[in-house]
Amino acid sequence: MEKHDLLHEFPEYQSKIHELKLENPHFKKLFDEYDEVEHEIRRLNNGIEFASDPIIHAKKAKLLHIKDEIFSILASN
Repeated sequence: MEKHDLLHEFPEYQSKIHELKLENPHFKKLFDEYDEVEHEIRRLNNGIEFASDPIIHAKKAKLLHIKDEIFSILASN
């Protein structure tokens, strides 16, 4: 599975992501949570860990929700 970290997802916002991670505690929390969930999904998709389809679906939905919130912050700053 291809890596979907935020710097690959939003390359045009790399400097803003770095700045917000340092200055905005809420953004930092979202960034870390996104990274953690994305890593869990990658492990599941690569067969390193196993989970039922509903759990995988819930993790992917959570990842998209976090990504949407992060994009909202990036686009408004």
